Amino acid sequence: MVSIDGPPNINFVHARVYFSPNAIKRHPIDAIINNMCGRFTLTLSIADLKDYIAKQYDIFDIDESLYAPRYNIAPTQPVLAIIHDGISYRIGNLKWGIIPENRSDEKSGYALINAKAETIQNKPSFRSSFEKRRCLILADGYYEWQKTDEGKIPYRFTLKDKSPFALAGIWASHTTKDGKKIYTCAIITTKGNKIMEGVHDRMPVIIPKKDQQIWLKKEIHDFKSLKELLIPFNSENMTRYPVSKSVNNPFIDQPHLVDPL
Repeated sequence: MVSIDGPPNINFVHARVYFSPNAIKRHPIDAIINNMCGRFTLTLSIADLKDYIAKQYDIFDIDESLYAPRYNIAPTQPVLAIIHDGISYRIGNLKWGIIPENRSDEKSGYALINAKAETIQNKPSFRSSFEKRRCLILADGYYEWQKTDEGKIPYRFTLKDKSPFALAGIWASHTTKDGKKIYTCAIITTKGNKIMEGVHDRMPVIIPKKDQQIWLKKEIHDFKSLKELLIPFNSENMTRYPVSKSVNNPFIDQPHLVDPL
């Protein structure tokens, strides 16, 4: 018998419902900018999203009335994620900022938005999730900031064909003092590829379609095999362009943020 383990099939909820202004006050833009990855996008229409998850994951049920495109996803907000429960793929929201099993304080998750591929299996905060609770976080672009004498310049990174992609993630469950379950996640990062040169030395791990089934397979616990997937994505399939500094503000989530300057 195959055991089913994972967060419940929760409905899509617009991320602003869960947005935590206090978390952003604790972690100002400089702190978020210095993280990699600290902001990303998922701008698909509901029709395109439904088509993508049906073709890629055989998921055909989604509450479209609760989905909205996102142009500036920030830490502490929910992110759209895919897991495999041992039988089939499932989709739902995970709160960005992992609260590890060994932590009792919810606030600890706000700082743990990224996990380094090079050391993930050695960190007590990430080791168990890396072994047992891996996920894919859906995106179609991510932001990074270039430091210049005139200040930090935001860039958006996408695939050349503008198609959606899946970021490598890990997740964990946390029970609050009042008995509420919270499902949280972190995005795994690796060294930057050629497209990142001059902007940042790291990037989120993008899992190619051919490797996504392996990444999500619950039966795989071998760290060596898993870490072979945590490599820089092929830069020849990517592009980048500068965008408005309005993206610095996590309260702004509008289509113009992804427009090239």
